[in-house]
Amino acid sequence: MTYCVALRLERGLVFAADTRTNAGVDNIAQYRKLHFWRDPGKRVLVLLTAGNLAITQSVVSVLNEQLNNRDEHVGDTLFDAPTMYRAARVVGDAVRDVRKIDGPALESSKAGFGASFILGGQIGDERPRLFQVYAEGNFIEATDDTPFFQIGEHKYGKPILDRVADSRMRLGEAAKLILLSFDSTLRSNLSVGMPIDLLLYERDSLDVRRQRRIEHDDEYFRNLSSAWSDALRQAFAKIDEFKG
Repeated sequence: MTYCVALRLERGLVFAADTRTNAGVDNIAQYRKLHFWRDPGKRVLVLLTAGNLAITQSVVSVLNEQLNNRDEHVGDTLFDAPTMYRAARVVGDAVRDVRKIDGPALESSKAGFGASFILGGQIGDERPRLFQVYAEGNFIEATDDTPFFQIGEHKYGKPILDRVADSRMRLGEAAKLILLSFDSTLRSNLSVGMPIDLLLYERDSLDVRRQRRIEHDDEYFRNLSSAWSDALRQAFAKIDEFKG
């Protein structure tokens, strides 16, 4: 399993993904699930992946092959799509292409065709946009009312996002919120594990300037987790106990 989350803000976008994959308690590995493409000054696209690793790696490979063979490729690539909506279509079509090849075999087994994606970025003067792409290749877009998407093992990290996420947040605030969401998930689910890949995209920069891998011994994350635990205990202690 995995956990990925992205938040769309007025100031830009923030993305994060863990790196753990497992096929049983004795078969744990580490793979990058945050991918990005950039054409500085023109576009930045970021893709988070969750689900069957073979499927998600195939989808990323299809997208890269399209870029490597743009002269022969018929249709849009991530670097030719005129809008983020069309870029989401490119990703959805790549998912469908992989499903045509691997879908029948997977769906005849217990595994099934399980994969999901979050695509975000900015193309030209268009405002940054964020999409969740499903295993069927269709997708939905984040709005001001629902400015974040999660894929993978999301239930433990969702409550704090529901209470705090706001599209008017600063990028650093959003990164703090997302890391707290990860802290809750890491404490409750062993299938999600560090390190965490984090990327902050500043609106209209049209480049990737702020990315970081949060390792097990990262001082900021360790202090964040400790401070959050202390704050929760203090808040709990201040609430009147049940008298009924």
